[in-house]
Amino acid sequence: MRRADLFGLGFMAPALILTIMFFLAPVVMTGVYSFTNMSTATGISGGAYLISPATIRSLTEQGFQGDAIERLSSESYVVDEAGLEAAEAAGYTPRFIAEIRSTLLGDTFTGRRDFERALKDLSHRPRSIRDLKKATELFQKSVLNVRFETEADFQSALSSLNLNLSPAEAVFLTETAYTGWIWTSANYDRAVNLPSTYRAAANSAIYVTFTLAFNVGFGLFLAITTFYLPSGQAAFFRTIWFLPRILPPVLYVLMWKWLTWDTGFLSTLLSHFGVPPHNLMKHTATHAWVVVVLINGFVGASMGMILFSSAIRSIPQSMLHASEVDGANRWQQVRYIILPQLRWPILFTTAYQTLSLLTSFEYILLSTNGGPGSATNVWALYAFKIALNNYGGNLEYGYGAALAMVLVVIGIIASLFYLRLFNFKSMITSPRIEH
Repeated sequence: MRRADLFGLGFMAPALILTIMFFLAPVVMTGVYSFTNMSTATGISGGAYLISPATIRSLTEQGFQGDAIERLSSESYVVDEAGLEAAEAAGYTPRFIAEIRSTLLGDTFTGRRDFERALKDLSHRPRSIRDLKKATELFQKSVLNVRFETEADFQSALSSLNLNLSPAEAVFLTETAYTGWIWTSANYDRAVNLPSTYRAAANSAIYVTFTLAFNVGFGLFLAITTFYLPSGQAAFFRTIWFLPRILPPVLYVLMWKWLTWDTGFLSTLLSHFGVPPHNLMKHTATHAWVVVVLINGFVGASMGMILFSSAIRSIPQSMLHASEVDGANRWQQVRYIILPQLRWPILFTTAYQTLSLLTSFEYILLSTNGGPGSATNVWALYAFKIALNNYGGNLEYGYGAALAMVLVVIGIIASLFYLRLFNFKSMITSPRIEH
């Protein structure tokens, strides 16, 4: 490799490192998480083995052995030598242990209270209720609601119950009792089979299509109209239309709420004409979509306006003057001179806005929160609620990552489509005059 190439690579190294850290690595990690069932319930660093009432219900629904279910769900205490040795290791007095051996050895109790009552009848029992309860746990033979940190401890506890399970049943019971995350492709199967994902996909298609058309179309309209205005007036109107982008999202949405709520400006104004007040953000799905598109549209249009205005100003003035000499009107200038020169800015703005809209949801969250019902619950907001803001309390990181990966794939496909649609290769070829 030449010295110049090494020198250029050295200059590119910081950008490459930042790209890997802030773009490539998050995408790769999201893809990894999407193949797990990681959630609040499982944790992110592994889990333990636990037979809970929910596990019992799951085993029953799967048709597990009836006798095994009864043994797993029962709570029994057996006074044996293993329990006495555990009591001795725990520091209980020799007289208390000897009294248990002489009076209770070999007895079985089906409940904690019965066993505690039997221990209370002993003369040398601990005087502390807490110590007495701890003593009962040393003789417990049930695995219900007992947390085992390793699989070996869990298997050892199961063997003491004499469940007589087949190897396949033992494996199934162990997998069901495991509370940590596992590798799985079930997230994608779930996304395909749930009706709510199709509703979110349809909402995203509506949101991206209409908002994108407004962003690019209105931004182009603003850029062209302000181009033909005097410079002072053009700067004034561009500043006004750029305000939505520089305002904090919370303040910007609050202004829209003041405008559209049932106690807002529009309802107050229309009430003088006999129109009952309505919250236009959530009155109907159509009203909600109109407000959502406008809220996001004005933000996106301001960016398009700036880019298109800069691109139009870079067009050689001689071309416009020559067209005027040839008798071209404003519309003909726009159609035959300005728009052909804006292919690259339109491609960039369209691709950027598409990717941005696919993953954006903050303005929807602040305005309608996906309502009314789920009418404006787009895919990105749907994934956010599942992974980070679930009302049920169990945040499903793995499923949310799978939904996010779908957006990544759609974004890549959309970018390739735009490059082909706008004939990207022809835009980067050298001018003919250089050949």
